[in-house]
Amino acid sequence: MILVVDVGTSSVRVSLVRADATIAWQQGEPLLPSSPAPGLVELDAASTARAVRELAAAAVDAAGGAGAVAAVGIANQRGSAVLWDRTTDLPLGPGIGWQDLRTVGRCLELQAAGFRVAPNVSATKLEALLDMADPDRTRAGRGEVGFGTIDAWVAYALSDGCEHVSDATNAALTGLRTADNRDWSRPVLDALRIPDAVLPRVVDSVGVVGVASALPGAPPIAGIAGDQQASLLGQGCVAPGDAKITFGTGAMLDIVIGSERPSFRARGPAGTYPIVCRRAGGTDTWGLEAATLTAGTAVEWLCDLGLIDRAEASHEVASRRDDGGDGGRDVWFVPALLGLGTPEWDYGARGTLLGLTRGTSRADVVRAVLTGIAHGGADLVDAAEADAGLSIERVRIDGAMSANPTFTQALADCAGRVVEVAPVREATTLGAAFLAGLAIGTWPGDDEVAATWAPSRRVEPRRVADRDRWREAKARATRWLPELSGLDL
Repeated sequence: MILVVDVGTSSVRVSLVRADATIAWQQGEPLLPSSPAPGLVELDAASTARAVRELAAAAVDAAGGAGAVAAVGIANQRGSAVLWDRTTDLPLGPGIGWQDLRTVGRCLELQAAGFRVAPNVSATKLEALLDMADPDRTRAGRGEVGFGTIDAWVAYALSDGCEHVSDATNAALTGLRTADNRDWSRPVLDALRIPDAVLPRVVDSVGVVGVASALPGAPPIAGIAGDQQASLLGQGCVAPGDAKITFGTGAMLDIVIGSERPSFRARGPAGTYPIVCRRAGGTDTWGLEAATLTAGTAVEWLCDLGLIDRAEASHEVASRRDDGGDGGRDVWFVPALLGLGTPEWDYGARGTLLGLTRGTSRADVVRAVLTGIAHGGADLVDAAEADAGLSIERVRIDGAMSANPTFTQALADCAGRVVEVAPVREATTLGAAFLAGLAIGTWPGDDEVAATWAPSRRVEPRRVADRDRWREAKARATRWLPELSGLDL
């Protein structure tokens, strides 16, 4: 068995994965972030560490006790930041979540000074934590405090404080690294007054980095990756052009590029940005990521309006209106409740419902919402192909919305490609298991990982979607709040 710890935005989940890439056991605990003030998102790092240790110990017991777990893999939400005391091993204040916006002003200041740092990565969050806990950086300079994204905090907790490490996928998205991800960026560290002594050691995503001495049998910690990269590998994406989309609160597309870093530093012409898919043997596999800011959130909005009583009901209601194409009776919804991501990156865009008449029904609106999310997903595919210069032959998907037949059919139609639905709702678990398993020989190489891919279903396109009409609807949603549309983060 391989034990996987997956720390998401709102929960901790621990799983046992067999050598045939099936899940033998799984247990989780909700850990919702708090919002003490508008724009602030904080997490309880001490509770996260406790939940990780307790659930992982229960997994070892379920596997058969000490010696039954061959390795540990870690997957995690990215961009959140934790600062802790190396003497007590306790957090120094709350962790700052990736959605937290307290440092937006600071990011704009840095941009004016020539540093492009986004508020959803951990660079300015670390600065804020140090300003609160160690404003003169005395303790940080002496190495008495440690910083980490969630992967580093989990590895630290499982190793009883012996390992302060972060893998290359997480490190590359801190905003603190050089463009080639080979070192920490001295100019950025100096600008934020971050001492080297607080930083983790950057390690391979595939490889033993220490032992989980907090667990019976002390199994090796052998695989680490950010959640989207883990999901990419979990869906068997190992070759250039392989791509997946995770449809959760928003939607994230990741595509494998290869050993060469994309030529653009921050964002490509089509709105994607470079990521490290994983590091093995000291070599990075590069990729691109594209994002929509609203996906499942729009379905939750339908619940808030009372149009459906639960997210799962959206398929049943929408299927009452099969109009042979996009939306219902030419009703269009642009899912821009938090702005638009790839390709526009317009934070001032807002959700838009068009084409309403007296005859518009509840089913029309629900179907339009699902179809609008699908068009957004197709935009991600188009953007990734344009910036990568690669063809995406099929789209693999996971996340809560992957279980919705109306949505998956709409996605296939909008993208004009076969959609393959992952056999598990959250492929991050399998991806973290593959990373650890590659390190210890459970799977000899990428070919064996790719061969495990067995989609629960394949959805063929049935119609040619009206993408021009979609673009017209989307254009009407843009720049609704010009002051926010002007931000380039």
